[in-house]
Amino acid sequence: MADLRPGGRALDALRPITLERNTAPYAEGSCLVSFGNTRVLCAVSVEDGVPGWKKGKGEGWLTAEYAMLPRATHTRSPRERGQVGGRTQEIQRLIGRSVRAMLDDFAWGEFTLKVDCDVLQADGGTRTAAITGASVAVVDAFAWMVQTGRIKASPVKRRVAAVSVGVVDGHARLDLEYSEDVRAEVDANVVMASADRFVEVQGTGENGTFARAELDALLDLAHAGIRALDAAQARVLGA
Repeated sequence: MADLRPGGRALDALRPITLERNTAPYAEGSCLVSFGNTRVLCAVSVEDGVPGWKKGKGEGWLTAEYAMLPRATHTRSPRERGQVGGRTQEIQRLIGRSVRAMLDDFAWGEFTLKVDCDVLQADGGTRTAAITGASVAVVDAFAWMVQTGRIKASPVKRRVAAVSVGVVDGHARLDLEYSEDVRAEVDANVVMASADRFVEVQGTGENGTFARAELDALLDLAHAGIRALDAAQARVLGA
């Protein structure tokens, strides 16, 4: 593909990806994930008990929260206090749905795993980086539960990873950075499991409509990118 991107990156290339485990030593599982200049710290806390609507069923729960530090962006953004904004709610629900897709059920007893995804630096793709890092942290948190005798075996059946894709200047591109994301004609986030199955696809024509052929091209790009992300997760986990 033609080289049209900032930093000389090909249209079908991911940014440099790093996944660093155990970067929050007090958490039961953690991962510092970088997609280029986007950096997100994902930390999992294991707590006794479950929400009221789950009590008495012998099942656990897995949920997520997302936040962006005030100077994660070029100018300071105010902290969200009390009720979080609509964008934040949407992203943390997406992360929660995505990590729950790692499981087939919640039959590990009444423990809650809370995944905190905090954006340290934002340059596009914060939600997709958060999902990819959270998956690693969740694997480690369940491994900790096994090691400490809280559960007999990890319920994790698969990893999940996510990437952004979009059409910018008429070209389909993988893993958009901020300078591309803000002028994309089509913008999408794709979440997939390690068994090559989709978890969620979010796609929008920012200034109009887009054709089925464009969607197919974006999904093909995303699929290839997520395969590379899944391989990176497997390497760092020793899977």
